[in-house]
Amino acid sequence: MASELSNEPALIAAARRGNLNAFNTLVLHYQDRVYSFAYRILGESAASADAAQEAFITAYRRLDTYRGGSFRAWLFRIVSNLCYDELRRRRRRPTSALDDLPGGETDDGPAIPAADLTPEQAVQQRELLRAIEQCIDGLQMDQRLVILLSDVEGMNYQEIAEITGANLGTVKSRLSRARSGVRSCLQAVKELLPSSYRLKDKSE
Repeated sequence: MASELSNEPALIAAARRGNLNAFNTLVLHYQDRVYSFAYRILGESAASADAAQEAFITAYRRLDTYRGGSFRAWLFRIVSNLCYDELRRRRRRPTSALDDLPGGETDDGPAIPAADLTPEQAVQQRELLRAIEQCIDGLQMDQRLVILLSDVEGMNYQEIAEITGANLGTVKSRLSRARSGVRSCLQAVKELLPSSYRLKDKSE
């Protein structure tokens, strides 16, 4: 996870006074995480870049509504709302562009493996990451959002509650169901995984 900005409160205060340079510093700090998060929801590079750009424009225009607390959570709530607005538009006007699907030509692919892995281990890691991503993609929207925020972005329950507008109990329940769903999904596709990563049945 990227390091936190030590002077973030000062930058936010300056940006609220109209200092564009201060806001641009915030953009540079968060832009990769915001894009990555949008991509995990939308699964398409161009749409994710558009969502990230629109999120920062919206954030700048709405800085007067920021009331303190986690700026990251406030920003991610904006981008998550934009992403789900886009998904709702897609459902109203469905498309079948194969290149927009995970694995298509516009798919950025899995994260680059660590340099100390052997070629075989790198391939296994990619296959595992791909399987996990596909299982997360299959979750219901509310469960998908909380597991991305928690297990990918590393946010705590309070930040997730602020982003989703749900109470802490609901966040914990959704996260529990999401993790259970991913485990069940991986169990169902275990034959597609490298043998060293396959989940074992209790009876085995």
